[in-house]
Amino acid sequence: MALPYPFTSLLLLLVVPLSQAANQSPLPLGSLPAVPTLPLLQALQTRAPGSPGWQVGPASGQPLRYMLNLYRRAADREGRPRRSRSLGTNTIRLVQASSHGGQPWAGRWYLQALTYHLEGQPEAEHLLRATVVYLPSLSLAHGRLLCALELVAASEAPRVLLSPTARPRHGWAEVDVTPYLVLGNSSMESLALRHVCVRAGRAAGHNALVAPSRPFLLLYLNDTQAGLAPPAAEPHRHRRDTGTLAHDLPNYLREQGREKSDCSLRPFPVSFAQLGWDHWIIAPHRYNPRYCKGTCPHLLRHDYHAPNHAVVQSFVHQLVDASVPRPSCVPYRYSPISVLMIEPNGGILYKEYENMIAESCTCR
Repeated sequence: MALPYPFTSLLLLLVVPLSQAANQSPLPLGSLPAVPTLPLLQALQTRAPGSPGWQVGPASGQPLRYMLNLYRRAADREGRPRRSRSLGTNTIRLVQASSHGGQPWAGRWYLQALTYHLEGQPEAEHLLRATVVYLPSLSLAHGRLLCALELVAASEAPRVLLSPTARPRHGWAEVDVTPYLVLGNSSMESLALRHVCVRAGRAAGHNALVAPSRPFLLLYLNDTQAGLAPPAAEPHRHRRDTGTLAHDLPNYLREQGREKSDCSLRPFPVSFAQLGWDHWIIAPHRYNPRYCKGTCPHLLRHDYHAPNHAVVQSFVHQLVDASVPRPSCVPYRYSPISVLMIEPNGGILYKEYENMIAESCTCR
């Protein structure tokens, strides 16, 4: 008898369902280690507030709005990645800059040195591409603020003016900085830039000193450990093959109408608010892994995708030895879930976790 892959045997030991969340207070952080047995919650718990490394509060402002828009283009409200998404990867990390230096304003000019620290990136995350996102133009009460980025080299080399890779989208411009972060087979541990802006317009001197939004770094990463390993694949067979043994057993066929199977997907929504995680998990608001429950039929239909072993096991249970258990109702196909969250250092992370939502059931 096959054991359920990750969901069937765990769900009743897990967390409070969403239907009970409205009448209960969030679980205390100290109780969390015993709670999340669901695979996704296990993966997220290492990033929860209270775990080692938390330093600052949640991110906000323009970076958060940018990542929310990115998330909504890539996933639906339940967190399922859209087929039309074009991210090209399963992980995107937004890195905030640290600033240094004195007063950035000098007359019409705004000059701000920025450093992006990249130490401590997980080994399983491989850099594919890196861009810096900024607003090249900002409307003021009188005139405009025009901005650009300069690369600050580690040596005495002159600064390099960085050009956007494409026309600004929704006001945002992106600069590809991948060549400056990857040298040979090694990656740099920091990136130094200078944010340069100038107030343009006849009455520029009458504008209040409004600081522009600070540019942020986007790391497009391939996480080789994002989620569970997929279930062992069944050998490919034609649909007719799964029922071959049944068609050779007339007595077995007589049983097909005696019992109606209810082996099917069942919902099991988990609210992140109930876990007390909704202040750092931005989206989705809940997780519904679903699970499979019900009795497998005597005659396994083609749409169950059951292997021949399950057909034999069901036949033995019915006609030979009732102590042999029936095949189990377990998940057959899974889909990933996309999560947008605040990181311990105040950054923002988009990540797709594989095999986290059961999509169909089978009997094994």
